[in-house]
Order: sequence, then structure tokens, then C-alpha cells
Amino acid sequence: MKPAKRISVLALSLSLCMLLMGAVSAQAAEFEARIGHIESPLMPRHLGLEKIAKLVKERTEGHVEFKIFPSGQLGNQRELNEGVQFGTIEGTVSAAAFLGGFNPAVSIVDIPFLFPADREKAQELRQGKFGDAILKTFESRGFKAIATWPNGRKSFTSNKPLDSVEAFKGQRFRVMDSKILIEQFNAVGASAIALPFGELYTALQNGVVDGEENPLDTIQRMKFYEVQKYLLVSEHGAMEDYILFNPMWWNSLPEKYQDIIVKTFDEVMPEVEANKEKAQQEALKVIKDAGLTVRNITDSERAKMRELMYPKTKAAYLSFAGEEGKKLVKIYEEEYKRIVK
Repeated sequence: MKPAKRISVLALSLSLCMLLMGAVSAQAAEFEARIGHIESPLMPRHLGLEKIAKLVKERTEGHVEFKIFPSGQLGNQRELNEGVQFGTIEGTVSAAAFLGGFNPAVSIVDIPFLFPADREKAQELRQGKFGDAILKTFESRGFKAIATWPNGRKSFTSNKPLDSVEAFKGQRFRVMDSKILIEQFNAVGASAIALPFGELYTALQNGVVDGEENPLDTIQRMKFYEVQKYLLVSEHGAMEDYILFNPMWWNSLPEKYQDIIVKTFDEVMPEVEANKEKAQQEALKVIKDAGLTVRNITDSERAKMRELMYPKTKAAYLSFAGEEGKKLVKIYEEEYKRIVK
């Protein structure tokens, strides 16, 4: 064989080896997780998950790979939660509102004004003893909960004035079917009517209910502001997301990879919250431009509403959360008192 031909064959062999090596490196990671959620790819939750998938792959040198499925591609939230329990998928990010049927203890976060208005103090509560105690309640329910992400706070809208705490008396508000939320409104003399989310716009339009509660970006995106006159930016209700994995999959990971994943979720959380806050402010501008009467809750109103609502909603929570709920409430009250001095 001539030298030139030998060189060509050698070059071809090297190229084939490189292609084969590339094919091997492109194969599935040692640990792969499908993570499903129901929000759109444009929402802060999904953007945060995409960043985490990139960082986890880099930090584990490709050994752990997350594949993110938004918009309910793998099922509705109940199906996603069940999938994680049964191991048909590896992970999900679920709002607490969809988890009460799986883990009644987590419904403590439905209690209004649970978190301080100050974001740093709220985060201290979320990532301290109280937050850790909530995460542990998932272990007996077939989940490994590794982190909590804030996903906005609810505010009140109505077709009747919301210019004082007393103004709530006699008004009718739509709620999810929740004992806690029903007592939230009973505490200020309002009526709570449980209606499916898909019926809310028409119910507001036709006067079946006077008002509702949702994060500002939901109010804007669902166009509830079109059929409402007043907005009270109260931020009374925390919308908490829980990061859940299948325990068998999680336990199959080396501890060093588990640590990387937990630290990465905690690291990206502030960015997710900042993006959510930005979306809230953009939504608020749209709502104001639509001509609604908008005002922010005062510190004295916030204190008064918490004073009225907390005892009744705590009692509603304890009516179904049992001893586990009592322990959580005790931890919460101790931590809240320490943090909010």
C-alpha cells in the first residue's frame, strides 16, 4: 500500500473512532430523570427547570440528565404525582394545592398570611426547620421531596370595593374546594363558594361570585381583570411548589449526585422567584391600564386580617391534619415568632 493511501486509511479510521466515541457519549446518561409539570415553557418554573437540567448535567459530568416535559405532556398534575409515586416517571414539580390529597400535612401552606411579607424572612422560614419539616412529611407518602420553590402570592379582586377589611363582609368569593380557604373568607364575614377554575370567568361575569383570589399574573393571563373592578394587592396566600422525585430513583443516585441536585435547586430558586416577581409586576401594569381600582394592603390591614384569619384557618387545617399537623403548627409558630420579631 502506498504511503498516501495508508495515511488516508489511518485518517478514515481515526474519523470513525471519533464518530463512535461521539455516539457513545451521546448515549443515555447513567441516571436519567423525566420531570413533568403543567405550566407552559414560558413560565418561571419551566425556565428554572431548564437551567437546572443544564447545570446538573455539567456538574455531574453527564452522569445525571434531566429531561423536562412542560404543559402537562406527561399528564395532569394528579397523574404526574401518581407517576412519581409508582415510578412511571422520576420527578415532578407540583403546587401544594395539588398535593393535599396525597399529603394532607402540606396544606398548612394554604393558611393565609403564613409567610412574612418580607421576602428574605419568608425564605428563612421556607428553608429553615419549618420548611424541612414539611419536606419530611412526604417520605411516608411515596415521594422524596428535596426543595420548595415560591411561585407567587395571591391577591384579592372583586366587583365590590375592597377599601377596608370590613368591606369583605357579605361579599362572595370563589375558592378551590378547601376547608382552609372557606374559613379564610368566613373569618372576615365573606362567603366562599367552591367552583372549578374553568368556570370562574363566567361566574365573575354573571355575578355568581363577586370576587376571587389568584396571583397577579394568573389574573392577567386568564383575563379575570376584564370582569372585575377592584384589586387589593394583599399577597396573602403563598403559592408554594414542591420538587418531588421517586424514592427508588433518588436512592439509586450516589450521594455526591444527590448533593449536587439539591444544591442546584436551592441555587436557582432566587432566580425563579425574581422571574415570578417580574411577571407579577408586568401583570399589575396590564391590570392598572385596564382601569381597575388598585391599591396595596397596609401593614395595619395585613396584621388585622392575619389576626382574624389565622385562628380559624389553623383550626380547619388541624381538623384533618391530625398529630402530624399539630407538630408542624408548633414548629411553624416557634419559627415565625423567632423570625418576625
